[in-house]
Amino acid sequence: MTTRISNFNAAAANFAPPAFLATLARYGVSAGGPMAVSAAHFVASLIFLHTLQPAEFGLFSFLLIVVPFSLSIAGSLLAPSLMAALRRNSHIDDATLATHLKANLVIAALALVAVAALMFASHAGAKVALLLGIYGGAMTLRNFARAYAYASKTPLRSLFSDAVYSISLVSGLLLLLAANRLTLGHAAIVLPAAAALGLCAFGPAYLAKQFYPGRDGALREYGEAWREFARWAAFGVVLTELTANAHAYLVTFISGPKAFAVLALGSLLMRPASLVLSALPDIERPRMAAKIGNGDAASAFRTVKEFRTAAVAIWIATIFLAAALLMWFPHVILRKGYDETQALYVLAFWVVILGVRTLRTPEAVFLQAAGEFRALARVSMWSSVTSLAVTLALLLIAGPIVSLAGLIAGDVVMTGNIFALTRQWKHAHA
Repeated sequence: MTTRISNFNAAAANFAPPAFLATLARYGVSAGGPMAVSAAHFVASLIFLHTLQPAEFGLFSFLLIVVPFSLSIAGSLLAPSLMAALRRNSHIDDATLATHLKANLVIAALALVAVAALMFASHAGAKVALLLGIYGGAMTLRNFARAYAYASKTPLRSLFSDAVYSISLVSGLLLLLAANRLTLGHAAIVLPAAAALGLCAFGPAYLAKQFYPGRDGALREYGEAWREFARWAAFGVVLTELTANAHAYLVTFISGPKAFAVLALGSLLMRPASLVLSALPDIERPRMAAKIGNGDAASAFRTVKEFRTAAVAIWIATIFLAAALLMWFPHVILRKGYDETQALYVLAFWVVILGVRTLRTPEAVFLQAAGEFRALARVSMWSSVTSLAVTLALLLIAGPIVSLAGLIAGDVVMTGNIFALTRQWKHAHA
């Protein structure tokens, strides 16, 4: 009898190995925060969709393109040198952290100005544009705090910050809605307030380091990181943005935010997959960098496979959620003045776009962890040219919806190039 029980316990242990549970927990923590933020943005989008005019909804949707772009730029300027430190020492020392915190302040100020300028150019008023610029700056500061939390192996801090931001954003908008005071101007106050609370969630000790970094580290020390990594990473991010979101800028500036609102309506349903796909690299990139630094490329490639499995699962789950909403609760997504057929066409385009991106992102993150930023910038150049040219041509010939096919063309070119570059890396380091 005792032997049977022992055999059963051994079988149970084999059925749920610690490695599997650790992987599941890691992705749970990694995806939990972004899913909360995605849910908050989804609720906010629905509130704006049903209360604001289409042009104002288009402005908010454009903001959710512009701010993630600023976060990607900031990440490209700071994350590569953090990954290099992890590859060298397996930790981030105080001087390196202080240097990056000082650089983060400068980058956040630039993000504030850039977001404000883009929103003003998109026909937002000066006051609203400034508030949304502050939102972009605060989110940039929070973004580095999240990246540092993952790099220092304290991911729960990032999860807590995401939860505070999400709850603050939704609560603020719901209070405005209940008081019948929800306008674009009032919402523009809630957004930076929620971002600031999310930043404060990292605690007074971190905030003191961020705003008063002390004498350790210096901006001039960042110059070496800029020359070696950051300039190529930033260039690659700009090219990737042109590949991924060329339609947002072209449609908004050529056809206006009202026309972009139609595209945003369809992409709204795929936002969970999009946000998680952009957030998972924060936890996987430092893991891959540490493994590559230890000479364990095989383990790093296993992480790539785990990453793809998780990303595909989220993509499929998002598709089922979108289908369920459209089939059983169409009134939640569609309001008067929006065409259901157009929304379905846009959704179909975004399913394909996110599917292609889901396939390539794990390899792209691996190449970033390996420090291949110059090569990534080169392969991104052709995809950005393709996306811009095809999107602009289709926009002028067939209109905003069909112009989404330009994104598919650019993404396919980028995916092919990234897979080829990964094969080359494997061959060179075999």
